[in-house]
Amino acid sequence: MIEIRKAEERGYADHGWLKSYHSFSFADYYDPQHVQFGPLRVINEDRVAPGMGFGTHGHRDMEIISYVLEGELAHKDSMGNGSVIRPGDVQRMSAGTGVRHSEYNHAANETTHFLQIWIVPDRTGIEPGYEEKRFEAADKRGRLRLVASPDGAEGSVVVHQDVRLYAGLFDGDESATLALQPARRAYVHVARGRIVVNGQALEAGDAAKLEAADAWR
Repeated sequence: MIEIRKAEERGYADHGWLKSYHSFSFADYYDPQHVQFGPLRVINEDRVAPGMGFGTHGHRDMEIISYVLEGELAHKDSMGNGSVIRPGDVQRMSAGTGVRHSEYNHAANETTHFLQIWIVPDRTGIEPGYEEKRFEAADKRGRLRLVASPDGAEGSVVVHQDVRLYAGLFDGDESATLALQPARRAYVHVARGRIVVNGQALEAGDAAKLEAADAWR
């Protein structure tokens, strides 16, 4: 079974300095039909204006993954981590018992475009943690590259949940197939461009939910 969610059906918030699309219920946007998909709780597509960002704020008991599409995002947190992530970088922050952090776009003229993904952990009260790894475009070209997993397989960042997050770059006739084990499900989010998933044409911001399927391609 496949269910398509079009980009324009998502929630949207315009804060001036931040323009954000919400694939799932978030902040002032609530849709009882789209609260989460399994442990996948949030996919926010954010655009942060130059010189602006999220001031210091707190999280707990959530796995938070940031994936930059364009621009740069500076991160600082109460664990003592400070870095700037760019396209190709995957950042994972385990909020656990509680962490505070800030995220800023320090560029003078460039908007930062990134995905913020929240995954509900398999248990609460874990020790907060941070991890960041880079995945070059060549590693994702024409294939699905594992970037997050519960066991750090293939050099992916570690998340505290039985999920696997893949990223891919496809052009022309390039394609990939992901086999699904029985009782598993898949969520496909199109970050940019256009793709076809199991015969369904999708554009940027669209998503496909797949259940009881042998594979998605």
